Amino acid sequence: MHADIPAASRSAAIRRGSRSFALAARLFDPQTRALVWDLYTWCRHCDDVIDGQAYGHASSPAADAATALDELRRSSEAALRGVAAPGTPFGALARVADATHLPPIIVFDHLDGFAMDVAHTRCATFDDTLEYAYHVAGAVGLMMAWVMGARNREALYRASDLGIAFQLSNIARDVGDDARVGRVYLPADWLDEAGAAIEPGAAIDEASASAVAPVVARLVREAERYYDSAWYGLRYLPLRSAWAVTTARVVYRRIGRKTVARGRHAWTSRTVVNRAFKGSSVLLGGLQSLWLVRGPRFASPPRTGLYTPATIELLR
Repeated sequence: MHADIPAASRSAAIRRGSRSFALAARLFDPQTRALVWDLYTWCRHCDDVIDGQAYGHASSPAADAATALDELRRSSEAALRGVAAPGTPFGALARVADATHLPPIIVFDHLDGFAMDVAHTRCATFDDTLEYAYHVAGAVGLMMAWVMGARNREALYRASDLGIAFQLSNIARDVGDDARVGRVYLPADWLDEAGAAIEPGAAIDEASASAVAPVVARLVREAERYYDSAWYGLRYLPLRSAWAVTTARVVYRRIGRKTVARGRHAWTSRTVVNRAFKGSSVLLGGLQSLWLVRGPRFASPPRTGLYTPATIELLR
């Protein structure tokens, strides 16, 4: 089924693009892991094309990003119809679509996130930041949950919540890197309230970092609400999938919290989670997932005041 791209090559790509995700991916059962790798391969390729990166590093946005995006849309649409060259990221997407009947609407929701980057979308309010976070990561959460067999709407809403939480953590960590390439995802009204300024295309100096740090702390507090909500969707997953996702949840949540703890120094170097913490996250994730999937049933609290993608109600 996956002979055209060796497993070692796909797993190496994940490790280069995201060590945290690579760790979690190892915990899936083999069949799910292969599909997760394939989906990640396509997502990573799209991101790299638009950002001019290699496996998520050394960002230099594409000179003709609009044309690149059009090509991604055409190739992805063809892949969803089963038309894609073997050994390509679109071949990987085609396999996922064939194996899981992945709804095209979610794929195009994700591509709309890249369109927001191409259009140099600015986030005037936190609602704008949430909309962006849904398209670039919440939709990925939906696709990943679908690959894991989730069809329950409650599970899908919570999967979107986790993707949004991940992206809010990423935004917090990457404020400096994003600013250097002309992107600002923190809400402009929050920055104004804090008397903070980020100049797109320029590095964040020490004075700016001091003003931006409280805004980032506010963002991470909002991310906590999405991490909390996502917890209640994990019980709908198979045990090994729940283990993988729970582990990723622990690690990414730590990234946001550590960014806040570093304060104005958070963007002098990349915030990372060390191997010891990741190792303990695997153990903690295993215990949490076992309790969630095999433990007593309990009522989930309502998703009050969280971003709710209309797409989920359109799924059949």
